[in-house]
Amino acid sequence: MGLERWSYVAMLAFCLAGTLPLVPAFRLRVLRQPGRLLLTVLAAGSPFLLWDLYATHARHWHFDPAQTLPWRVAGIPLEEVGFFVVIPVVTVLTYEAVKVVRGNTPRSARRREEV
Repeated sequence: MGLERWSYVAMLAFCLAGTLPLVPAFRLRVLRQPGRLLLTVLAAGSPFLLWDLYATHARHWHFDPAQTLPWRVAGIPLEEVGFFVVIPVVTVLTYEAVKVVRGNTPRSARRREEV
């Protein structure tokens, strides 16, 4: 299996590795609410995954087997499915970290009241 097949997986792993440290750094509670996170992933990823399914089955585009891993889910490469999971998770983590930095969280509001 060529290295080019793993490059997409490596990019997704890089996205996760770059944002998962935000959880302890900003004391995010995102991962403590798996139901909400799953709902977000489903709401954000499902329309695009369905579009991928439609477009590939209608032959609007295809995934080159030489450039993707051999595992498929309903004809879609596993790393493409992973994309629609990783990107919403990374987005939520980044959004929550930005809220903490900007002071838009209930935790920071409590600190202001104490001062």
